[in-house]
Amino acid sequence: MMAMVVLSCAAKDHKVLVTYFSATETTKSLAEDLAKNTDADLFRIEGAQPYTADDVNLGNREARAFKEMADKSFRPEVKENPKNLDKYDVVYIGFPIWGDDAPNIIYSFIEQNDLKGKTVIIFSTSGSSNLTNSFKKLNDKYPDLKLVEGTTLKRNPTPQDRENVLKTLKEAIPAE
Repeated sequence: MMAMVVLSCAAKDHKVLVTYFSATETTKSLAEDLAKNTDADLFRIEGAQPYTADDVNLGNREARAFKEMADKSFRPEVKENPKNLDKYDVVYIGFPIWGDDAPNIIYSFIEQNDLKGKTVIIFSTSGSSNLTNSFKKLNDKYPDLKLVEGTTLKRNPTPQDRENVLKTLKEAIPAE
């Protein structure tokens, strides 16, 4: 019970933004719950060219997602970036794991926004992968950012799994 009180205070001492990319709505649902649990603002990362169901059909090697995964230097254009990003000191970035990495649009988003000096908490959804490799790649690519490894919500979670993921992500907010 004491930990919950500390967590509530930690979240209230920070201005928090939850950003997410979601092609199939799984990450969207988690991001919405996270924003509610942390009193955060919510921002959806979208491609200037929207992703369709065919684009993310991982059963099709010709799908847009596969082509983007094959060229890690490709940066899809982001439709828009959050306004007044400077007012937030904690920014969550959530995404589905594609090919053991963040989708390229996440790299675009990070490169287009000034996240220096902010605590950036990374979270993901995945059918089988965990966040470790994706986080390492992001941390290696952006060593000047204060990235924090959150956790992954796996496919077909129980209500307890979901609750545990949300608790872990909320606890990642710095207490200071």
